[in-house]
Amino acid sequence: MTLLHEITGWLTSLMFYVLCVALIAFVAYCLYVRHVHQKYDHIPGPPRDNFLLGHTPTFVKVTSSKNIMHDVLLNWAEKYGPVYRLNSFHYAVVVIYCPEATKTILMSPKYPKDPFVYKSLFNLFGKRFLGNGLVTAVNHDVWYKQRRIMDPAFSSSYLRGLMGTFNEMSERLMDKLEENADGKTPVVMHDMVNCVTLDVITKVAFGVDLNLLNDPDSPFQNAIELCLKGMVYYLRDPLFRLNPKNWKMVQQIKDAAELLRRTGEKWIQDRKTAVENGEDVPKDILSQILKTAEEEKANNSEDHELMLDNFVTFFIAGQETTANQLSFAIMELGRHPEIYKRAKAEVDEVLGMKEEILYEDLGKLSYLSQVLKETLRLYPTAPATSRLLPEDMIINGLKIPGGCIASFNSYISSRMDKFFKDPLKFDPERFDVNAPKPYYCYYPFALGPRSCLGQAFSQMEAKVVLAKLLQRFEFSLVPGQSFKIKDTGTLRPLSGVICNIKHCSEEVL
Repeated sequence: MTLLHEITGWLTSLMFYVLCVALIAFVAYCLYVRHVHQKYDHIPGPPRDNFLLGHTPTFVKVTSSKNIMHDVLLNWAEKYGPVYRLNSFHYAVVVIYCPEATKTILMSPKYPKDPFVYKSLFNLFGKRFLGNGLVTAVNHDVWYKQRRIMDPAFSSSYLRGLMGTFNEMSERLMDKLEENADGKTPVVMHDMVNCVTLDVITKVAFGVDLNLLNDPDSPFQNAIELCLKGMVYYLRDPLFRLNPKNWKMVQQIKDAAELLRRTGEKWIQDRKTAVENGEDVPKDILSQILKTAEEEKANNSEDHELMLDNFVTFFIAGQETTANQLSFAIMELGRHPEIYKRAKAEVDEVLGMKEEILYEDLGKLSYLSQVLKETLRLYPTAPATSRLLPEDMIINGLKIPGGCIASFNSYISSRMDKFFKDPLKFDPERFDVNAPKPYYCYYPFALGPRSCLGQAFSQMEAKVVLAKLLQRFEFSLVPGQSFKIKDTGTLRPLSGVICNIKHCSEEVL
């Protein structure tokens, strides 16, 4: 009995000491949070929801309500000015839309990517996801080594050779639309172009033909969808994984990330084996990357993991953003008959009846380029990027302490009337060759050395798909659908853009 009392007393003392240590740690953390607040509170910004959580409850509320966080950020920008502060726990972020600061920071390699966001995407709920790939690598040397390996696969001379694949995959879409071109069968265009862009990236990057338009049960699209959802919850809701109601979804998201990496592992290994056996292999992006990696002697186990990181990045970014841009462009053309008519007239003049679009044709489709650029102004499919400011800076008259994270958001600056007259109006004339050029307030592919490697690839593909659609069919939007935006990490049309399709020779409904 005495022993039991001793053990009970020892446990009670231990619990008391543990509670004391926890209390001291909590108080110390609160003092540190207060220190952070004092350090940044000279910068204007919305009132914090909570001392510890900062603005996180607003992020969670907006995300769970299916509203657009970027609209909230835009409202705050209009209210608090070109530099404003946000807090989350002991982190402070400064949102900037000042063009001069945007130019200074994004155009320079001295400001690394935000380690909090981009290192967070190394894993997705504990499963390696984007790792240290081109998008997420924070260390300049790690990024630069990969960029050197990837650059030849995205050179202009190489991209010219992809026109055949762009045409082939776009023709598959046209054939599929032909089945529903009766003017009465609603077609969800986002689903259609999503299949095409994923088919394109797997074919030109990895030599694999998924043929998703004819295989709707492929697991890849669902895996990408789950990973995109997972990114939003992972970054904006720190408590998401702790809620037992979400554990099933968390596991599904981890399985989706695993599927993409496992698939990449198989495809890359199959290609390496084929090369070693002297077999003929496609002259695709993977072959070019393997060749350059061999020349750079980048063939250890970590280099292999980096290659898988970029495989997943291609899957997520290489098709999702282009599909979303095409969907928004179709939506806006359907909403603006005069713009639709002009774009179609240009396509008819440049292409006529020919089926194969040549690389030289793309430069002649200038108004179509304006339509695609204006689409990205209103709907930048990957709206934001962020950088670490290692030293104190003065921005718009405010001292920004070193160690701060700066966030840049093309959605914000592109929708402000101080930069664009009547900013919510869809007007491709803004990008006419004689129109004034936006000054560091339009950057849908980011800016500077860390700008998107695949932007030329993406815009070539989008132009081919949209030109063929305008050449072959007439479409009208089904009445009653929503034109709102859905935030899945990237931005896409909420409704999916539901259209009735008819042949060009028939009268549009």
